[in-house]
Amino acid sequence: MALRLEQKQAIVAEVNQAAGDALSAVVSDYRGLTVSQMTDLRAKARASGVYLKVIRNTLARRAVQGTEYECLNEALVGPTLLAFSQEDPGAAARLIKDYAKENEALEVRALSIGGQLLAAGDIDRVAKLPTREEALALLMATMLAPISKLTRTFNDVPGKLVRVVAAVRDQKQAAG
Repeated sequence: MALRLEQKQAIVAEVNQAAGDALSAVVSDYRGLTVSQMTDLRAKARASGVYLKVIRNTLARRAVQGTEYECLNEALVGPTLLAFSQEDPGAAARLIKDYAKENEALEVRALSIGGQLLAAGDIDRVAKLPTREEALALLMATMLAPISKLTRTFNDVPGKLVRVVAAVRDQKQAAG
Protein backbone atom coordinates (compact mmCIF):
# COMPACT_ATOMS: atom_id res chain seq x y z
CA MET A 1 0.00 0.00 0.00
CA ALA A 2 1.51 3.30 -1.09
CA LEU A 3 1.67 6.18 1.34
CA ARG A 4 0.19 9.52 0.45
CA LEU A 5 2.28 12.66 0.70
CA GLU A 6 0.53 13.77 3.92
CA GLN A 7 1.26 10.42 5.56
CA LYS A 8 4.91 10.61 4.55
CA GLN A 9 5.19 14.14 5.92
CA ALA A 10 3.62 13.04 9.20
CA ILE A 11 6.06 10.13 9.52
CA VAL A 12 9.05 12.39 8.77
CA ALA A 13 7.85 14.97 11.30
CA GLU A 14 7.29 12.32 13.97
CA VAL A 15 10.71 10.72 13.51
CA ASN A 16 12.38 14.15 13.31
CA GLN A 17 10.75 15.08 16.64
CA ALA A 18 11.99 11.83 18.21
CA ALA A 19 15.49 12.35 16.78
CA GLY A 20 15.59 15.91 18.10
CA ASP A 21 14.77 14.73 21.64
CA ALA A 22 16.91 11.58 21.56
CA LEU A 23 20.16 10.99 23.44
CA SER A 24 21.38 8.19 21.16
CA ALA A 25 20.27 6.21 18.11
CA VAL A 26 20.71 2.66 16.83
CA VAL A 27 20.11 1.56 13.23
CA SER A 28 19.50 -2.14 12.73
CA ASP A 29 18.32 -4.61 10.13
CA TYR A 30 15.17 -6.41 11.24
CA ARG A 31 14.93 -8.77 8.25
CA GLY A 32 13.96 -12.24 9.44
CA LEU A 33 12.00 -11.22 12.54
CA THR A 34 8.41 -12.44 12.75
CA VAL A 35 5.47 -10.19 13.52
CA SER A 36 5.22 -11.55 17.06
CA GLN A 37 8.93 -10.91 17.64
CA MET A 38 8.56 -7.32 16.39
CA THR A 39 5.52 -6.85 18.66
CA ASP A 40 7.54 -8.15 21.61
CA LEU A 41 10.44 -5.84 20.72
CA ARG A 42 8.09 -2.85 20.52
CA ALA A 43 6.61 -3.69 23.94
CA LYS A 44 10.09 -3.89 25.47
CA ALA A 45 10.99 -0.59 23.80
CA ARG A 46 7.97 1.18 25.29
CA ALA A 47 8.82 -0.18 28.73
CA SER A 48 12.42 1.06 28.54
CA GLY A 49 11.74 4.52 27.08
CA VAL A 50 12.97 3.81 23.56
CA TYR A 51 11.29 5.18 20.42
CA LEU A 52 11.23 2.40 17.83
CA LYS A 53 10.24 2.89 14.19
CA VAL A 54 10.38 0.78 11.04
CA ILE A 55 10.80 3.32 8.27
CA ARG A 56 11.73 3.63 4.64
CA ASN A 57 15.28 4.78 4.10
CA THR A 58 14.35 7.85 2.05
CA LEU A 59 11.97 9.00 4.78
CA ALA A 60 14.55 8.24 7.47
CA ARG A 61 17.17 10.33 5.66
CA ARG A 62 14.74 13.27 5.54
CA ALA A 63 13.75 12.76 9.16
CA VAL A 64 17.30 12.84 10.53
CA GLN A 65 18.29 15.77 8.31
CA GLY A 66 19.21 18.73 10.47
CA THR A 67 19.65 16.62 13.62
CA GLU A 68 22.82 15.24 15.17
CA TYR A 69 21.94 11.83 13.73
CA GLU A 70 22.54 12.90 10.13
CA CYS A 71 25.73 10.83 10.32
CA LEU A 72 23.59 7.67 10.17
CA ASN A 73 22.68 8.26 6.49
CA GLU A 74 25.34 5.78 5.30
CA ALA A 75 23.80 3.01 7.41
CA LEU A 76 20.29 3.54 6.02
CA VAL A 77 20.38 0.68 3.50
CA GLY A 78 17.89 -2.18 3.29
CA PRO A 79 15.15 -2.82 5.86
CA THR A 80 15.68 -0.28 8.58
CA LEU A 81 14.66 -0.23 12.22
CA LEU A 82 15.46 3.03 14.03
CA ALA A 83 15.71 3.06 17.83
CA PHE A 84 16.10 6.37 19.67
CA SER A 85 16.92 6.53 23.39
CA GLN A 86 14.67 9.13 24.94
CA GLU A 87 15.58 8.98 28.65
CA ASP A 88 18.90 7.18 28.97
CA PRO A 89 21.76 7.20 26.42
CA GLY A 90 22.35 3.46 26.62
CA ALA A 91 18.71 2.31 26.61
CA ALA A 92 18.35 1.72 22.85
CA ALA A 93 21.71 -0.05 22.66
CA ARG A 94 20.82 -2.28 25.63
CA LEU A 95 17.44 -3.10 24.14
CA ILE A 96 18.75 -3.98 20.68
CA LYS A 97 21.78 -5.86 22.07
CA ASP A 98 19.66 -7.96 24.45
CA TYR A 99 17.06 -8.68 21.79
CA ALA A 100 19.74 -9.58 19.23
CA LYS A 101 21.06 -12.21 21.67
CA GLU A 102 17.65 -13.91 21.65
CA ASN A 103 16.99 -13.36 17.92
CA GLU A 104 19.99 -13.62 15.65
CA ALA A 105 17.98 -12.16 12.75
CA LEU A 106 18.26 -8.67 14.31
CA GLU A 107 21.53 -7.16 13.13
CA VAL A 108 22.97 -3.83 14.29
CA ARG A 109 24.32 -1.67 11.47
CA ALA A 110 25.40 1.52 13.23
CA LEU A 111 24.81 3.71 16.26
CA SER A 112 25.32 7.32 17.14
CA ILE A 113 25.73 9.37 20.29
CA GLY A 114 26.02 13.13 20.19
CA GLY A 115 26.47 13.29 16.44
CA GLN A 116 29.33 10.81 16.42
CA LEU A 117 28.90 7.72 14.25
CA LEU A 118 29.98 4.51 15.96
CA ALA A 119 30.50 1.09 14.42
CA ALA A 120 28.10 -1.76 15.11
CA GLY A 121 30.76 -3.44 17.28
CA ASP A 122 30.65 -0.55 19.74
CA ILE A 123 27.15 -1.50 20.87
CA ASP A 124 28.60 -3.30 23.91
CA ARG A 125 30.36 -0.13 25.03
CA VAL A 126 27.23 1.98 24.65
CA ALA A 127 25.00 -0.64 26.27
CA LYS A 128 27.22 -0.58 29.36
CA LEU A 129 26.66 3.13 29.91
CA PRO A 130 25.08 3.68 33.33
CA THR A 131 21.46 4.72 33.65
CA ARG A 132 20.67 8.13 35.10
CA GLU A 133 20.12 6.67 38.57
CA GLU A 134 23.37 4.69 38.43
CA ALA A 135 25.29 7.75 37.27
CA LEU A 136 23.86 9.84 40.11
CA ALA A 137 24.74 7.11 42.63
CA LEU A 138 28.32 6.98 41.33
CA LEU A 139 28.58 10.77 41.50
CA MET A 140 27.27 10.87 45.05
CA ALA A 141 29.61 8.08 46.16
CA THR A 142 32.54 9.98 44.65
CA MET A 143 31.48 13.21 46.32
CA LEU A 144 30.96 11.55 49.72
CA ALA A 145 34.21 9.57 49.72
CA PRO A 146 36.49 12.39 51.00
CA ILE A 147 34.03 13.38 53.73
CA SER A 148 33.56 9.82 54.98
CA LYS A 149 37.33 9.23 54.95
CA LEU A 150 37.83 12.43 56.96
CA THR A 151 35.28 11.35 59.58
CA ARG A 152 36.92 7.91 59.82
CA THR A 153 40.27 9.64 60.35
CA PHE A 154 38.83 11.88 63.06
CA ASN A 155 37.28 8.85 64.77
CA ASP A 156 40.61 7.02 64.62
CA VAL A 157 42.39 9.59 66.82
CA PRO A 158 40.31 8.96 69.98
CA GLY A 159 40.35 5.23 69.22
CA LYS A 160 44.15 5.20 69.12
CA LEU A 161 44.27 7.13 72.41
CA VAL A 162 41.98 4.59 74.09
CA ARG A 163 44.09 1.71 72.77
CA VAL A 164 47.30 3.34 74.05
CA VAL A 165 45.77 3.93 77.49
CA ALA A 166 44.51 0.33 77.56
CA ALA A 167 47.97 -0.94 76.58
CA VAL A 168 49.62 1.11 79.36
CA ARG A 169 47.04 -0.19 81.85
CA ASP A 170 47.67 -3.78 80.75
CA GLN A 171 51.44 -3.24 80.97
CA LYS A 172 51.14 -1.83 84.55
CA GLN A 173 48.86 -4.66 85.62
CA ALA A 174 51.29 -7.22 84.23
CA ALA A 175 54.25 -5.53 86.01
CA GLY A 176 52.49 -4.96 89.30
